Amino acid sequence: MEDTQGRIKLRDGRYLAYKERGVPKDDAKFTIVLAHGFGSSKDMIFNVSQELVNEIGIYFVLYDRAGYGESDPNPKRSLKSEAYDVQELADRLEIGSRFYLIGISMGSYTVWSCLKHIPQRLAGVAMVAPVVNYRWPSIPKSLMQNDYRREVAKWSVWVANYFPGLLKWLVTQNLFSTTNSMLEKNPVYFNDQDIEVLKHNTKGFPMLTKEKLRERGVFETLRSDFLVAFGDWDFDPADLPDPSLSGPEKGSSSVHIWQGYEDKVMPFQLQRCLCRKLPWIRYHEVPKGGHLIVQYDGVCDMILKSLLLGEDLPMYKPKAVIIEPA
Repeated sequence: MEDTQGRIKLRDGRYLAYKERGVPKDDAKFTIVLAHGFGSSKDMIFNVSQELVNEIGIYFVLYDRAGYGESDPNPKRSLKSEAYDVQELADRLEIGSRFYLIGISMGSYTVWSCLKHIPQRLAGVAMVAPVVNYRWPSIPKSLMQNDYRREVAKWSVWVANYFPGLLKWLVTQNLFSTTNSMLEKNPVYFNDQDIEVLKHNTKGFPMLTKEKLRERGVFETLRSDFLVAFGDWDFDPADLPDPSLSGPEKGSSSVHIWQGYEDKVMPFQLQRCLCRKLPWIRYHEVPKGGHLIVQYDGVCDMILKSLLLGEDLPMYKPKAVIIEPA
């Protein structure tokens, strides 16, 4: 079917914008809600083949998280509000009592919150290049002590909390002249494959331009999203129970993490550590993948086949990443 778009009104009066993709809802065998990452929107790139979508019957709902795109901001944004936005979206669109959920990059904290607050609604989830909060108690200090990203996150949260004006001035200087140049010219964050992808398509980051960042609403949305993702959480994901034990269909839910071995935004070591603590997570590592693996040819097909069909994917499970019991 052709992509259709709309907005729903939430109980608190906010509007949430969404887009439907894939086969018609009534014909679908699988329903998936997609949560985009930082600076993105419901128009994000999820590089799945139409042949696979039609073959196994997938209906997608992509939505603008609070404050992004055409959705209203949430001045009370929190971990819990992210989960309840997903639940209310599912209810208003009548997509069923259980559905699949995929979170991309920073959209993964929405998935963690759903696993915490509405696990009974989830048929299965996948997190692709998920962010890790260095404040989680379960992360060993030995993994963080030499990780410069921890200090960057710590400094950024402090400035965003106490000196938002300074932060806005910093990010609207020459760091972000256009989306294209900001991404292409920064190998600090992206590996060679990521940079090659960005040469051809950058529409997935509509808010990360100097012009957009100067807009108060855009800046506040990005700031609040960052603070929730990297600020203090009221739970540690490592303490979550196996979601397959929740809900009426016990044993039917699965949780997957997909991580690029060369991801420069979030190191693979942190994902491996988390998956050792949560053995019910199925961990997949893309050997030469960076942070933008969701845009690589073939990867999204692999993600969906694993999540929906339970297919084993040896090409993305090199021997080096087999998770052994602690």
